[in-house]
Amino acid sequence: MPRDVVLIGVPTNSSGTLDGVARAPAVLRQRGLTAALARRPGFSDAGDLALPAPQAGRGPSGLLAEEALIAMIGRVREAVSAARRRGRFPLLVGGDCPVILGALAALQAERDQPGLLFVDGHEDAWPPRVSPTGEAADCELGLALRLFDADLSPGLSGVLPRIRAQDVIAVGPRDGDELAAAGVPTLAGQLRALIRPAALGALAADGYAAAFSLPTPWWLHTDLDVLASTELAAVDYPQPGGLTWSQLTDITLAALAADGCAGWSVCIYNPDLDPGGDGADDIIGFLARAVRAGPLLGS
Repeated sequence: MPRDVVLIGVPTNSSGTLDGVARAPAVLRQRGLTAALARRPGFSDAGDLALPAPQAGRGPSGLLAEEALIAMIGRVREAVSAARRRGRFPLLVGGDCPVILGALAALQAERDQPGLLFVDGHEDAWPPRVSPTGEAADCELGLALRLFDADLSPGLSGVLPRIRAQDVIAVGPRDGDELAAAGVPTLAGQLRALIRPAALGALAADGYAAAFSLPTPWWLHTDLDVLASTELAAVDYPQPGGLTWSQLTDITLAALAADGCAGWSVCIYNPDLDPGGDGADDIIGFLARAVRAGPLLGS
């Protein structure tokens, strides 16, 4: 039976500021996100999580705004767990990608080894102290895989989930050259699958759903920088190439229809780079199509 969807805003920015992607949930609501999603029966809007003001300096693990990161992970975990207990499907709108750490921690409280479908233009597994920005958004998948535990503070390590590489499918990374130039190991060959944009044509021909087999429950994460800049320019770290909205919609609908999908996060829209609001409108259209069409049967 389809589940009710609850929208949860996570106004966080790993740069340690309150602007940029932290403003995304509020701007998307102002542009009509709630009204668009409310056409799905049973939809509700839980508002934005209350998060502490970040401090921009690097913390003991080498990440900016580390105390705010720890607090955000805990509050996302609580919100996702509460939604799941009520039988609802949590839709997290960020903010940036470390929101998945709280979501996966919530799923891990239910089942020791949750899965992750990670749709992103980057692999996001930079070691924190090597990251050129110091943002947790460079690192969240590596943090969830516990690749850096020896260098993390007890406070951060204590709130992180622990997922297995064989339980992760990454779709859309195209930063291999950047990683190679920096001497940062790729996750290719370590995950259940890492599907680069060039391989999506063959995958689509066979049907995306057949490729999205993960342990139940699993989380769907969408970083909008998986899109080409010609599709969405309002992202902080654009790259050449990328997906079309049509490709991303097809992937998303297949994921939302697959067994075991427990929730969805959508991140990395910077309204400061979208003065006309066209990007916001495209995002709202994408979310509305997915939520209204997707059965969200999950687990």
